[in-house]
Amino acid sequence: MPVMTIAEALREGIREEMRRDPTVFCLGEDIGIPGGFGGAFTVTLGLSDEFGHDRILDTPISEIGIAGVAIGAAMTGMRPIADVQYGDFLFCMMDQLANQAAKMTYMSGGTVKVPLVMRAPVGSTRRGSQHAQSLEAFFTHIPGLKVLAPSTAYDAKGLLKSAIRDENPVLIFEHKLLYGSKGGRSEKGALTAVGEVPDGDYVVPIGKGIVRRAGKDVTIVGKLLTVYRALGAADELAQEGIEAEVIDPRTLIPLDKEIILESVRKTGRLVVVEEDNITHGWGAEIAAMVAEEAFFYLDAPIKRVAAPDTPPPFAPPMEEFYVPSVARVVAAVKSLF
Repeated sequence: MPVMTIAEALREGIREEMRRDPTVFCLGEDIGIPGGFGGAFTVTLGLSDEFGHDRILDTPISEIGIAGVAIGAAMTGMRPIADVQYGDFLFCMMDQLANQAAKMTYMSGGTVKVPLVMRAPVGSTRRGSQHAQSLEAFFTHIPGLKVLAPSTAYDAKGLLKSAIRDENPVLIFEHKLLYGSKGGRSEKGALTAVGEVPDGDYVVPIGKGIVRRAGKDVTIVGKLLTVYRALGAADELAQEGIEAEVIDPRTLIPLDKEIILESVRKTGRLVVVEEDNITHGWGAEIAAMVAEEAFFYLDAPIKRVAAPDTPPPFAPPMEEFYVPSVARVVAAVKSLF
């Protein structure tokens, strides 16, 4: 099978779906301009050469406009893939996403569908407080939206294809350090998250998590970049005789609760790792769910490893402190023994 970066896998997924379904199109800022990068992180590079600018639409710098066009097109039978240059700009779209896209099917008694995909890069990458936030938790709180967080190239393509075919609005969060972008769009500190990606059609089902590493002593749940921090911690812990099981939910809404609960019932310990601020974060929801449904299996308190309650910093030394590290995950696990 071909080996791809996440950016390449997303591009291939878009290409296949646009060939399969003429109602699929892309829109966003700088996604198809001649000589451009293919969006901020190269995902749409070259697609305008095949599909033309009628289906790879460059928009003005107006996130409100992008959301309005995408939602309206979805309601009339198209399947738009909207590209947000930085996930932080989703706040500009908040009314349309939360009050229109998310609620339209419910308010119409199921007669109106909004098959919209919104792609959003997240994560701290030395761009300062307005270009580095992790916003997943905001959107998991809005009924009517599905929220995906792929951490591998295989999942990125498969989940994107599932999202495009879904009848609901779907947000796909993509970590900037996992794209594997090259040349002028390479990121300092990026991981080489390449993997085998099958040629041709396949999908990853929405709502199914995966065990990235099996273990018996402690469960570590992460998403996006923190999946790799969890795996790094598991490698270090194994040298000291602690076998950690690493769970990647892949889909935040709907959440595969059972894969997490099954692991906790086995290990008796849980650490949740996320890059978002700790207060009212996604990790708190995972902790509450386990406390409600698997409390008597726990042998130690649940631990959360997250960013502090401050905006993402710009200075590299502060960013290293801000984003959960392998060392912090290892320390949290050891505190449970």
